[in-house]
Amino acid sequence: MSGFDLTLLEHDNLGSTIYQRLCEALMKGVFKPNDRLKIRDLAERLGTSVTPVRDAILRLVQDQALVLRSPRDIRVPMLTRAAYLEIRDIRVNLEGLAAARAAEKATPAQIAQLEALLNHNEDALAAGDTARATELNQIFHFKLSEIADMPVLGDILRRLWLQMGPLIADVYGGAGRTMIDHHYPLMEAIRRHDGPAAAHAIQTDILLASGPILERIDGATMATPAPAPASRALVS
Repeated sequence: MSGFDLTLLEHDNLGSTIYQRLCEALMKGVFKPNDRLKIRDLAERLGTSVTPVRDAILRLVQDQALVLRSPRDIRVPMLTRAAYLEIRDIRVNLEGLAAARAAEKATPAQIAQLEALLNHNEDALAAGDTARATELNQIFHFKLSEIADMPVLGDILRRLWLQMGPLIADVYGGAGRTMIDHHYPLMEAIRRHDGPAAAHAIQTDILLASGPILERIDGATMATPAPAPASRALVS
C-alpha cells in the first residue's frame, strides 16, 4: 500500500498498549505515591524498548498522573488536599449518577458479578492481600458505570482514578472496613433497583473513605519538602 507506514503504525500501537498498561497499574494501585519510576526498568518489565515507555510516561505527565521532577526523577505524585477534595466531590456526583443508573438497569447476571467482586474483595482482605483487594475495589467501582451503560462517564472516572488509584492503594490496607462496608447497602439498593438509595450508598462510601485518605495527605504534606521545578527532558 503506497504511502502507508506500517512501522509507524506498529510503533503507535505499541505506545498505546504501554500507555494503557501503565494506566491500569496506576488505577489499580500497583504504584504508590512518591514511587520513583525508571524508564529502563519499566521497559525490561514490559519487554519493550525505552522509546514507547518514555512516550507513555510523557502522556501520563500530561494526564497529571505522574510528575517529572527532573530527567531522571519521575514520580507518582501525592495529591494535595485541594486536588483530592476536588476529585472526591466530582466522584461523589458522577459515581452517584452511575450507581443510580446501574440500579435501574442491572440484570440478575450483572448483580451476581458485583456480588462476586465484593465476596472476592472480602477474601482478599481476610488473607491480608491488600494489592488484590485494592484492585477488586477499583473494578467494583468501574463496573457500576459499565452496568449503567455510560461509557463517557466511565472515561471521565478513569482519568480521575489515574490520579486517585495510587493514593487509595496507599491507605486501603490500613483503613479497615471503611473502604468496603458501604458496598453492602449499595448492593441491597441495586437488588431492589432503587436508584436514589444506590446513589446515596456510593456517595457515603466515597465520603467516609476520605477520612483516612486526608490523614495520609496531611501527614505527607508535613513530612515532604517542596519538589524541585519540573523538566520536560527525559532520559532513560
